[in-house]
Amino acid sequence: MAEGRERTAVDLFCGSGAVSAALRRRGFRVLAAVDNDPIACRTYKLNHSKTRLLKQDIQLLNPAKDRRLRSIQSVDLLVVCAPCQPFSSQNQKRRGDPRAALILEAVKFAAELKPSLILFENVSGLAGPGSHELLTELRTRLEAHDYLLGLPRRIDAADLGVPQRRIRCVMIAARTKAALSEFQQANFSAPRSTVREAIADLPALASGERCNRDPLHFARDHRAIVIQRLEHIPHNGGSRADLPKHLQLRCHEGRATSYSDVYGRMCWDQVAPTLTTGCTDVTRGRFAHPDQDRAISLREAALLQTFPKKYKFHGNASEVARQIGNAVPVTMVEAMLPALEKIMDLPS
Repeated sequence: MAEGRERTAVDLFCGSGAVSAALRRRGFRVLAAVDNDPIACRTYKLNHSKTRLLKQDIQLLNPAKDRRLRSIQSVDLLVVCAPCQPFSSQNQKRRGDPRAALILEAVKFAAELKPSLILFENVSGLAGPGSHELLTELRTRLEAHDYLLGLPRRIDAADLGVPQRRIRCVMIAARTKAALSEFQQANFSAPRSTVREAIADLPALASGERCNRDPLHFARDHRAIVIQRLEHIPHNGGSRADLPKHLQLRCHEGRATSYSDVYGRMCWDQVAPTLTTGCTDVTRGRFAHPDQDRAISLREAALLQTFPKKYKFHGNASEVARQIGNAVPVTMVEAMLPALEKIMDLPS
């Protein structure tokens, strides 16, 4: 990179802005971002007011004709975090999901913006056999514009400093085989972080209680039966297996290993489980606080996704939970950037 030149990026499928937050923390200038979710876009603008946000269906956007994009002169990194649902094992209808093809929209941006490097991030299912045909098409289309598509790598965000177990798929497209080789050999790692390090300093809350200093730190108002169950689940990692028979859910009787994380507590000194869009609901997974009788708050969920402590979110509670659960962990992206910058500096 030329001495003193600021690195630049464009963020496709930007959502609530987690990737842009990581890029900015690393010193990148995010020139443009694209998403069509109106709620997530309002969150994005709350936190990234200087970035040119294109609130539009990416399929209807033509970078070669759009003056907001044609004015961009130089892009170091194009980030593509297409919707993950078509590749998720939890999606019962993922075969034939039309959203799978959205990843191909990256090609027209590559053709117009000519970034030094393209980073694709998604769930690990993108690397599975069901996506082979789609990735072959992506590779062919990119090659028409002189980009080579590398092999996908599965990484755990917990190995990159995120206090959460979250298996992701990352891959790059670049101009040279040397760049692809460098990516495959890159050591993506950072010291592990824990639930305690992420959320222990937040004020304690009872069910239905709110923190007057942070609008996102509030506890769901749980029903009495939910509180009774949580009171019987041991602190720091207990599960519904510890419930007495009269408090067990009928649908769980005789199914000790099925949905075993439901009503489970997180462990203070381990990473959290993968956060989903239901991350503040104890009936959706191991989302109970380690020692308080409640589900984790939205702020706690955001911190476990490594959003900055004062990150703002637009929307009601379920809309904010969806944005948090769908986000790319900020620290994961930030931990990858030094290696990606090294690849950008390779001769093209």
